[in-house]
Amino acid sequence: MTTGSIWKRMVSFAVPVFLGNLCQQLYNTVDSVIVGKFVGKQALAAVASSGNLIFMMTGFFMGLFIGAGIVIAQYFGAKNYEKVRAAVHTDFAFALCCGVLLTLLGVFFTPTILTWMRTPADVLDTSILYFRLYFLGSLATILYNAGMGILQAVGDSRSPLYYLVISSVVNVALDLLFVGAMDMGVAGAAVATVISQVVSAVLTVRCIHGSQGMPWHLQLKNIRIERSVLLAICRIGLPGAAQSALYSISNMTIQSAINGFGTVAVAAWSVYGKIDFLFWMTVSSFGIAVTTFAGQNFGARQYDRVRRGTMTCLAMTAGTTLCISLALYPLAQLLFRLFSSDDAVVAQGVQMMHYLVPVYMTYICIEIFSGALRGCGDVRVPTIITVFAVCIMRIVWLAVALPFKHELSVVEFSYPLTWITATVLFAIYYAKGGWMQRCIAAQNAKTQG
Repeated sequence: MTTGSIWKRMVSFAVPVFLGNLCQQLYNTVDSVIVGKFVGKQALAAVASSGNLIFMMTGFFMGLFIGAGIVIAQYFGAKNYEKVRAAVHTDFAFALCCGVLLTLLGVFFTPTILTWMRTPADVLDTSILYFRLYFLGSLATILYNAGMGILQAVGDSRSPLYYLVISSVVNVALDLLFVGAMDMGVAGAAVATVISQVVSAVLTVRCIHGSQGMPWHLQLKNIRIERSVLLAICRIGLPGAAQSALYSISNMTIQSAINGFGTVAVAAWSVYGKIDFLFWMTVSSFGIAVTTFAGQNFGARQYDRVRRGTMTCLAMTAGTTLCISLALYPLAQLLFRLFSSDDAVVAQGVQMMHYLVPVYMTYICIEIFSGALRGCGDVRVPTIITVFAVCIMRIVWLAVALPFKHELSVVEFSYPLTWITATVLFAIYYAKGGWMQRCIAAQNAKTQG
């Protein structure tokens, strides 16, 4: 990432990340398609009602491991390989602890949180079952994401893709077996997902363990937490983890509002989320690319290359987002028919897509600018902007506006409202440029110390 054509480096890194995100999304998408076709819309709604809760529970820990990846990218860019090794082993020790904790939280707090989210009564028991089974695979999920973050931090976005392709094939085969042939319902979908996650985790850990001679080589006997490295990971990761958790809470608030419109709305929102993920995984791929790019180049003290890379990535993201929007809008009904044959669900979902797809472009600055800032170690202000302009504003809007006008359009409007606000704040903060001087000063102080 520190040499060569910027746009070529970005594309060669982002494309495997995109394809990996696509495979990862197949876990839940295949669950939804097969459950919706073989079991029915109540089961589809049950899987949907678990989605935001799963994201909330995993998002906090994923934010921590994004911090670990940034730390490793900076050490790697600076060619401080001793610190790379320490960070890798600390990362895995921390992942083991987080995986056990997430399993316990997911299993024991499921009924309380789903009830708080106003999950429809006709799908509550099924949702609890799906959620609890899913979180029995938490350790595998955490280990895979920790390993993926390490590989991406050193510029390898292809290996995680290969492992996700394999695990996705396993997931599809097991879904067809457990749900289609053995009639296990949502339990079968959850078990298939867990097994797939275990496969991806084993392959990723095996890759890092087998990379003898590389700075990121994992030696099982050396897995331990090094205090200074853990503090560096937490300093960068905790704000992102808190942001992710609050973002998830705002999404759960939206899910709770959607739940209040009944099972058809819940099922339609679920299907929309599967289609909408094409946009999210694209923008996320560029966000991960710019974070790794900024981290390595900032570590190498190539500050001008950081800025040029950020604007290049922003332009590529904007062009790609425009193409996605122009493709999804006219295909809305056809895409919904792939997931559900229920006319009411399809009609409701098409309305959702036609409302939200045209405003995708208002989000991209949030992902790219925040990714570049975090890659350089500036995490506090991006977190504050996102928490205020996206999370808090969204929750306040729903609390104030929805009682006066109980319509789905009110819920949908919370997206462009908060995206535009956050985009303006990020653009102003990034353009002013003071953040770079502060990051450089912190880097110099750390080197001198």
